[in-house]
Amino acid sequence: MKFPFKNIALIGKHKSHDVAEPLLRMAEFLSAKGLSVLVDKQSAEHLPSCPYPAMELADIAGRVDLAIALGGDGTMLNIARTFSPHHVPMIGVNQGRLGFLTDLTLDNMLDVIEGMLEGQYVTERRLLLSARVMRGETEVFSGTAFNEVVVHRSQISSMVEFEVRIDGEYLYNQRADGLIVATPTGSTAYAMSAGGPILHPGLDVLELVPVCPHTLSNRPIVVRASSVLEILMHRTGDIRVRLDSHASFDMQLDDRIVVTRCPEHACLLHPVGHSYYHTLREKLLWNQAF
Repeated sequence: MKFPFKNIALIGKHKSHDVAEPLLRMAEFLSAKGLSVLVDKQSAEHLPSCPYPAMELADIAGRVDLAIALGGDGTMLNIARTFSPHHVPMIGVNQGRLGFLTDLTLDNMLDVIEGMLEGQYVTERRLLLSARVMRGETEVFSGTAFNEVVVHRSQISSMVEFEVRIDGEYLYNQRADGLIVATPTGSTAYAMSAGGPILHPGLDVLELVPVCPHTLSNRPIVVRASSVLEILMHRTGDIRVRLDSHASFDMQLDDRIVVTRCPEHACLLHPVGHSYYHTLREKLLWNQAF
């Protein structure tokens, strides 16, 4: 990771017209400090005018030292897969709802960013997942996930039937609406809604959370992040694998999904004094008096 930062990418919430004013305000602030600003091309389309170079996200990734996302967790999930292979750290400004990944607010972003540009930040590495769909010995789909890899039924009303193996060892056969393989980051997303535990992002683990399993004794399980997870489909129909709600693939009978830890990490920068437990209290309303 390079410091001090000289070339900065700005990415706004996808298809949001409300992002124009804060994004231009941030761009002007950074430019006035003599920093080079690049704007995501899709974000630039929602600006009344853009005096800054606008490029495709994939082209920006290899040219910048820092990425600042103005949006919600979905915006951060979207850019993490692009910037992580280039080891570009990311800062999130919350313009969404919960915002577990976005620390800054529209009101305090300039003051906080000024301190972070001077080195007043803490660095956090977040685990990513790699997923491959194997059809026999042929790889027919692959991708990266920040939150989770999900196997789920699409249009059918019957349950999904699959087998799970961990490091080659048989774990169970399952009949359920689906299965979530989540990172610690994803433990506060779909996995939490399905009854999975909240995992501290510093843990080097993954969790498997069944969605509405047909066996009451089947519970979520936490495994080492170095584990190789295999999910073998045992029935045909509308069954799909989905990565972070951004990429999906329709499965066939006997397709095998292999999920492993991605060699790259997502690098997040937080203001000094950042606390994950404070974030939980604030976002999940744990600090409300009864």
